[in-house]
Amino acid sequence: MTPRSTLLMQSARPLYWMLLAAALWILLRGHNEPGGGFIGGLLAVAGSSLLAIILGIPAALRLQPLAPLPLAMVGVGLAVLSGLAGALHGLPFLTHLWTGIGLSTVMLFDLGVFFAVWGALTGYVYALVDAGETAP
Repeated sequence: MTPRSTLLMQSARPLYWMLLAAALWILLRGHNEPGGGFIGGLLAVAGSSLLAIILGIPAALRLQPLAPLPLAMVGVGLAVLSGLAGALHGLPFLTHLWTGIGLSTVMLFDLGVFFAVWGALTGYVYALVDAGETAP
């Protein structure tokens, strides 16, 4: 095992929470503009990747809401569900609906994209980190 930086090991969790807070802020800030779910998901992947590289995959998995594949599947399901809302009202699929209080199915779609990106890409990152740890 290679020696790890004490500074990085001590700062990994606070940095993770800061990256996750930034990811959620971008998700919520961008829900009326393009890119909120995707870019927020990428920031969440950055935080999970940081933990996986510095503290190991089990530490990263403990702080992720679900394992990578189920998280990605929940995300795709939320995105599909947001598209079905319009179809249930006789409109084309992915026609988003707005309520009188400012909520819309766009936010549900962005949340689905956020989870799908976070789950799918952390699955790749964890596989790469695991392959790097087991390499001779």
